[in-house]
Amino acid sequence: MSFNTDSQTLKAFMALAETLNFTRAADKVGRSQSALSMQIRRLEDSVGHALFQRTQRYVKLTHEGEIFLGYARSILDLQREAFSRMHEPEVEGEIRLGTPEDFATHYLPDVLAAFRALHPRVLLNVSCDLTLNLVKAFEQGQHDIVLVKRDPQTVDGGVRVWREPLVWVTGELSRGASGSVNDTALTLALSPPPCIYRARALAALARQGRNWRIGYTSPSLTGTLAAVRSGLGVSVLPANMIPKGVRVADHWLGLPDLADAEIAMLTADGLGPAGTMLARHIIDSLDQMRSN
Repeated sequence: MSFNTDSQTLKAFMALAETLNFTRAADKVGRSQSALSMQIRRLEDSVGHALFQRTQRYVKLTHEGEIFLGYARSILDLQREAFSRMHEPEVEGEIRLGTPEDFATHYLPDVLAAFRALHPRVLLNVSCDLTLNLVKAFEQGQHDIVLVKRDPQTVDGGVRVWREPLVWVTGELSRGASGSVNDTALTLALSPPPCIYRARALAALARQGRNWRIGYTSPSLTGTLAAVRSGLGVSVLPANMIPKGVRVADHWLGLPDLADAEIAMLTADGLGPAGTMLARHIIDSLDQMRSN
């Protein structure tokens, strides 16, 4: 039996593999549920295996479906790389990119390395800073593209490229240093103003009526994480950015819920081909990460 499929079918397969829900997957790829179901059946006929187990209560990948998922991702990645090389191989120029440090260190290295491999004649100038500083520099024309932690009260516009929950974190071996719910004040280790995570944390504690004190302040993510690991205070991180030596704070601390972290992209007017391609590459790469 020969294998024959197209990128739209692979995208439909990946959407269903990610959502495990025909309604949400159909919405994601812009097709009807019946059309999506037909695509999946044809794909299964082509590969000669059932890729999903379906019941009235759930949809889940079969063993063969999990294997095929890895190949589908690789095929789509190669298609994007081939398209980029064939259509715009000679793009060049300098792009000034601004980004929060935590997002840059956790998500962007592979994204930017892949772009550089595709477009070696493009010079990337990357700066890390707090969001409000990035926005100010962007408005002054110092950046071509910025990724910012968006809060509706402080940052308007832009295209949302990432979203995930924020959580309270403490050191893996720390308990009492940060105080329990009955203590007079919660000790915090946070970045200085203007930091959206700091503002989110203090606003949530104020709504809860919880007393707090700043035990450690550092503009560097590395410094803040060192303080948290040492038990000098509780901090706030996106749920998928928790490094070694740091864990989600225990429920016994009674900490309030935090709004999700949201990263938006702002692009300058007259961005040019290189900047436009980088912006599109970042958006596509982050979308692919969410699918994985």
